Amino acid sequence: MKEGTKTFLRFTISIVIIIASLYYAFKDINFRELLRIIVNADYFWIILSVPVITLSHWVRAMRWKTMLEPALKKKSSSVWNLFSAVMIGYAANCVIPRGGEFLRPYVYSRREKISFTTTFATIIVERFIDVITLVLLFGAVFLFLSDKVIQALPNLEPNYVIVPVSIIFGVLILSFYPPFIKLFLRIIIKPISVKLFDKLNEAFEKFLKGFAIIRTPSQYLRLIIESVGIWFLYTVPMFLMFFSFDFQSKFHLGFNDATVLIIISGIGATIAPTPGAIGVYHVLIQNAMVKLYGISPEEALAYATLTHAINYLVQVGIGGLFFLRENIKKIPQMGEITQELEDVPNDVNNGLNSHNLN
Repeated sequence: MKEGTKTFLRFTISIVIIIASLYYAFKDINFRELLRIIVNADYFWIILSVPVITLSHWVRAMRWKTMLEPALKKKSSSVWNLFSAVMIGYAANCVIPRGGEFLRPYVYSRREKISFTTTFATIIVERFIDVITLVLLFGAVFLFLSDKVIQALPNLEPNYVIVPVSIIFGVLILSFYPPFIKLFLRIIIKPISVKLFDKLNEAFEKFLKGFAIIRTPSQYLRLIIESVGIWFLYTVPMFLMFFSFDFQSKFHLGFNDATVLIIISGIGATIAPTPGAIGVYHVLIQNAMVKLYGISPEEALAYATLTHAINYLVQVGIGGLFFLRENIKKIPQMGEITQELEDVPNDVNNGLNSHNLN
């Protein structure tokens, strides 16, 4: 299937899901009441959440640095450049579903002149860690607040854990047992084409470097602290926004309730094939707040709309500024990214090798 056709289908599916989700969220809403609630919200707390949201992305950049250091065998990764790439990736995700997953390593690899394959592999590790953290948080919340979780996610089935468990298993195979992949390449690919085997084997070696953090136990504590810090900083704005609508007083909502909502939103962001989880986020948060706390659909949707909007604006605003900084003329396709970053001129390669970057 051609790249243009894939892009068209991806956008079509996203638009259909957005329309269906927003219709479900708005179908029984009193729009005049919704507008009144949004207008009368206390925007001091919304503005106060902006630096917290920004700090959460900065901590994500710091964690990415932790993952890159053992992969690149160097300690000089610029957190500022990593933050720039993170924000550009998030901004792209707000426009193109999952587009930032390729653009982020592209931006950083291009600026630092390092292997795209290795850098991209660290993004996979990052998603693996995010899934693990989300599952652990979900388990902890379910242990103490199981009734709320079941109410908020009434269609939750045990079979839903198959996909994340499969991803974790695949990552562990790549990380701890690379001979499995090498055996596959040697037995299946090499007899068909030695040239293809050499190319895939070289790519796999670069890719495998990105998983070095998993085989570096000395960095686990740092990873845990940074991962917990990211999700804590994700939760704080959800809590602060309660004050915008006086939910902490009217419905006695506290930080534990914000934690429940951030887990629900995390699940939505993980499964949503829409830019910035538009629509899916609104439905999940609105549904949870109505069922868990008896909040009116209009108030719940106003909360979901403003919490989503402030995150969206921070990501697009800061990411857009960094996009200009990086002087990216257009968002490249995956094929263009790998070709540009892996076909590095010999003199650059020699310079990189002298610094043990590849």
